[in-house]
Amino acid sequence: MSSSTLPPSAPIADQIAARRFPPFSLERLLKTTFDPKPGQKVAILIDLDDPSETKDFVFLNNPDLSIQRHAIESFYKPLNEGLLTKMGLSGGEIFAYKLTGGSNLDLPEEAYNPKGKKISLSQDVYPNYDIILCISTFSATAPLTAFAKQYGFRGATLHGVNEVILSSGLAVDYNEVSVEAEKLRLGVTKADWIEIDFHCEGRDYTLRLILNGQEAQKSHGLCLGDEPDVANLPAGEVYFVPEGAEGEFPHRYEDGTLGRMTVAGGRIVKAVLIRGNPDTVAAHNAKLLSDPVTGELGELGFGTQLLPVSGRDIQDEKVRGTLHVATGRSDHLGGHLVPSMFAEKLNATHDDILFAPHKTPEIIVKRARMKRGAQEEILIENYEPTDYINGLLV
Repeated sequence: MSSSTLPPSAPIADQIAARRFPPFSLERLLKTTFDPKPGQKVAILIDLDDPSETKDFVFLNNPDLSIQRHAIESFYKPLNEGLLTKMGLSGGEIFAYKLTGGSNLDLPEEAYNPKGKKISLSQDVYPNYDIILCISTFSATAPLTAFAKQYGFRGATLHGVNEVILSSGLAVDYNEVSVEAEKLRLGVTKADWIEIDFHCEGRDYTLRLILNGQEAQKSHGLCLGDEPDVANLPAGEVYFVPEGAEGEFPHRYEDGTLGRMTVAGGRIVKAVLIRGNPDTVAAHNAKLLSDPVTGELGELGFGTQLLPVSGRDIQDEKVRGTLHVATGRSDHLGGHLVPSMFAEKLNATHDDILFAPHKTPEIIVKRARMKRGAQEEILIENYEPTDYINGLLV
């Protein structure tokens, strides 16, 4: 077992510090996530600014391409140095496509292989492989999920892989992750609404996400059976696709600027500067005005795992006690917002807004509370799960 030795009621930071993980094993990851059948064919996708540098693995000469180096060292080499044979699988090829430049933007059609040959993803890859692992700079979960349903493969997106993620978030037993996620999912599913109270720079804010009794979903790292699907790894969250949203919340931009987001009709409709660079907020407002769907809140997620901070949102949003909302594209989660609904193609991203002590130190999640029929429960207080959430895990 790789779970913490401390009870769920202990502070999250202490539980994470007490947890021990086994060494990363690609074999274990493939078996638990996919349970592949003998003869199934595996491929790897990576993204590069110049995908032609896949030829003879020239890109490995660039020390800045750490994600792509991990794709070679921890995935491509093991597959081709005996793991495929051991598992009775085939393939092991790697292909590189051009960086999309944003989270969950559509993937380009062209790619290159290590021989320098230009290939077509829709003709040479998607229809010809059973399992596709996408180890990339930008998340490809939304487009790859759409392609999986179209072409019938299963896959996993592992963007932003680093040493911390390999030694923790990808080293866990996803059967255990799935069990815990299901316990938490049952505790919040069919909620009417969830309200989040924030505190930032001396002021309180409240955001209400309207759920209307929908079934909660889970990202649990299992992509089993014959149904085409894509797992987002590391996994470990329970999430909703809100049907509406109202209120305000503070947002920390990438440059550290803080803004107050006004939400109406399910969308951010206006940003107001709290502290920082006014040009950052002005640019956001211009984007909201020219392409209003970019402000739509398409996800509310809660982390379920005990994981160390990795510096990558893909893992850090899976930490129990954190929560995130996301704007933009939501079709891969069961939502209605697809790329064609955006005024600009490059705006059709799915962008997570993570609230966590390390990521948003100026913003406190005072509490997140749920209403489900006559039941009202507090789920999180000051980034700590409440007795209600801890009780679900016992």
